[in-house]
Amino acid sequence: MQIREFLELVLLASIWGASFIFTRTATPEFGPISLITLRAGLASLILLPFVCNRAAIRQLTQHWRGILVVGLTNTAIPFCLFSYSLLHIGAGYASVMNATAPMFGALIGWLWLKQRLSGLAVLGLLIGFMGVSVLSTAQAAAFDTLSILPTLATLGATALYGYAGCFTKQYLSDVKPMALAAGSLFAATISLVPLNIWFMPDTLPSAKSWGDAIALGVLCTALAYLMYFRLIASVGPSNALTVAYLIPAFGIMWGIILLNETFTPLMWLGVILVICGVLLVTGVVKSLADKRRLKSKPAH
Repeated sequence: MQIREFLELVLLASIWGASFIFTRTATPEFGPISLITLRAGLASLILLPFVCNRAAIRQLTQHWRGILVVGLTNTAIPFCLFSYSLLHIGAGYASVMNATAPMFGALIGWLWLKQRLSGLAVLGLLIGFMGVSVLSTAQAAAFDTLSILPTLATLGATALYGYAGCFTKQYLSDVKPMALAAGSLFAATISLVPLNIWFMPDTLPSAKSWGDAIALGVLCTALAYLMYFRLIASVGPSNALTVAYLIPAFGIMWGIILLNETFTPLMWLGVILVICGVLLVTGVVKSLADKRRLKSKPAH
């Protein structure tokens, strides 16, 4: 990975980290359903022209049922769950919970696709979910129903992300990533529109909330997807996926700088446990160890 590509990766992480800020500030006026309908709708309008070719259209029409499933489980439902949770929890906290998606992906892959889980991955799952428990306890002064629900909503969202990843691998592996992204965002929008009729805000949101919502759809979704797929093309999927490890850092940083959020020592402990768990589950630690072992071998 060249310096320019590394900087693009950091910029993408900062944009996706900012999505939790925009969601946190826009949801109170729009409501979760209306905000996510607008977010997905704007992003799909921008991305669909990029897949207006015969091959992509054929894939979209051939796999529309699977793309609808991905639209629901990777966008519509989890985005709404995060939007709801951010009415009650901090943006930095939510960004850390978002990082648990690879752990759910590994767990669902093991249960459903019979993928092997190494001893390190199992250890990572235990450490990661221990981190979630520590974070949840630290987030709430009293661990009652009111404080549990937002945490359960974020875990439900990341579990759906994990399911969507496994579903895509099992049934949609031959669909081009950009076609899948644009198609699933459009499917999510179509699915949310009927609900949005019932959950539209009673009063017109302020200009600031409109700005946050537009930034969420245009900057944090459409532009971010374009950057992500450009990185996949230039540095490969494995390197591009490392953006997931940087998002919590930016989510926490933006939350502290822009929303005056605070992180207690106990919360920092939870953050460290979650990130360590994700690194173990996704094989990053093993990969680094293998590379170091290869470098240490004497040349023949």
